[in-house]
Amino acid sequence: MRPSPTVRSLFTPVAVLAVGTLAPPSAAQQFVETTATRFPSPNPAEYTNQLTIGDIDGDGDLDIIFANGGGFGTPGTPLRQRIYINGTIGGDGVFKDESGPRLGSFVGIVRGVELGDIDGDGDLDLIFAQDFNRLPGLFVNDGNGFFTDVSATQLPQITLSSSRAQFGDIDNDGDLDLYITSGTSSRFTCGQYRVYVNDGNGFFTDETSTRHPIGNVCNNMDCIFGDIDNDFDLDIKTSSTGINNSRLYRNDGTGVFTLDSTVPADSSAYSYDFGDIDGDGDLDLLGVNAGTGATELLLVNDGTGGYANVSGQISPNPQQDDNDSKFFDYDDDGDLDLLIGRLGSGGEKIYNNDGAGNFTQVAGLITIISDSTLDIMVADLDNDGDLDIVTAQGESGNFENRIYTNVSGPPDSHAPRIIRTEQRDDTDDTAGPYVIRALILDDMTSDRNFFDRGITLNYSVGPGPAQQVSMIYSGGQVYRGEIPGQPGGGIVSYFVSATDWARNTGTGETLVFEITGGVIPGDLDGDGFVTILDFLLLLGQWGECDRPCPPSCPGDIDQDCLVGITDFLLLLANWTG
Repeated sequence: MRPSPTVRSLFTPVAVLAVGTLAPPSAAQQFVETTATRFPSPNPAEYTNQLTIGDIDGDGDLDIIFANGGGFGTPGTPLRQRIYINGTIGGDGVFKDESGPRLGSFVGIVRGVELGDIDGDGDLDLIFAQDFNRLPGLFVNDGNGFFTDVSATQLPQITLSSSRAQFGDIDNDGDLDLYITSGTSSRFTCGQYRVYVNDGNGFFTDETSTRHPIGNVCNNMDCIFGDIDNDFDLDIKTSSTGINNSRLYRNDGTGVFTLDSTVPADSSAYSYDFGDIDGDGDLDLLGVNAGTGATELLLVNDGTGGYANVSGQISPNPQQDDNDSKFFDYDDDGDLDLLIGRLGSGGEKIYNNDGAGNFTQVAGLITIISDSTLDIMVADLDNDGDLDIVTAQGESGNFENRIYTNVSGPPDSHAPRIIRTEQRDDTDDTAGPYVIRALILDDMTSDRNFFDRGITLNYSVGPGPAQQVSMIYSGGQVYRGEIPGQPGGGIVSYFVSATDWARNTGTGETLVFEITGGVIPGDLDGDGFVTILDFLLLLGQWGECDRPCPPSCPGDIDQDCLVGITDFLLLLANWTG
């Protein structure tokens, strides 16, 4: 167990833990530590608290960002944040440190980092959560992975003591808002968590007082968005090291949160991660160090966001100083296995899922290094179809962030699952747009769900052609798309397709809704389509109408009292079949 923040701050990193020791790889080892050949040399020995992964420069491979800032219970020296760019176009998994050119001179005591498109321009922007009463860092991407600091102009000017900030569209308006944990003087104090609402252009307003329960929460460690009840809005789970200070907040659908006190309590949680451990389509929860005596806390969802403690399904589940976790399917059998990052001896842990959410630890899969892992992520970093592992190192040891390459595991062959697609009601609104949301899961987790190569909303109106619009990420497992307005109305059929990083594509169910009240120029028989039947009706009415033009002259599309060539051209312009 960790000492208290006051005690911990008295020690130097070397005094707490010696430099990590490396066990020789076994013949069956799947994840081999390859830091020396894949990370920049020298590898900066910096106190790293957290990391995130994403394609920041739009070149089709995944880059890494490390959140740095020393001091456990007291402020250390502010540090540079690190941006590691994946090598050649297409990604060979060999990284270059391009922190200076891409991020400028920004330094901080940063505990968390996350990516999200705050201004709707299709690239990933950055938020840094800072501890010890500092302003968060907000950075806008120019589209090529170079960032501009807009903290002073686009964020509320409120200093926070935060461990984590997350992007999510809490109010379903198509842009990413911000949820930020905070203490007062440090993250180990008690403070008000914050909700910042996006105006659509990446400018945020503090709306905490009207959207979030008011009251201090102590010892903030983590927060994560997820739709726990499959109603297409984002709920949020927070973790704290303070006794019974972790929280679950439900969204009412408009971005207003209320406390859910029914979730099993914990005593001290470093992080929570969502994942569907039993394949039933809802989000279960893993709380690291959240169970009795610093064991893992496993909570299974009943489908409505009600959780039951099933921690006995983790074997073994020892009292160890663990920090973070991710779910991933390392053996490509279609279920989520479990990866746990540890602080101290013994290295990272991997548990195999039997498909029903029962986890058994498997030895020998990963190089054993005794170091201080504070955060852990999985991603296909060398674009070979399988998942690799990255760890962030802080608090003790030699602070060497690491990469473990998947050298023998099977490639990902499982397509994303479209768990649920939003059913639109029939409407007489022809202006649109018609918002469709979908819940999608894949065979890995991160705080931004899974890495994808495109989520698409496919639709057609009547017998018209198939059309597509891209869906955007809303947070958790939620994605959002908009079918444009249909002035002529009609029956709309639609379905969602999703392609993961390994280029497996899954499709969801086909749904329909009707847009009534629309009039299509040329739809003379009123069936919602312009077809050969309408052409024949127009020919039957060819010539001059009686004057004044009566309603009995429907072929007069341009209303000039003459059914002629202009009406014929208008009919052709709206032809649907």
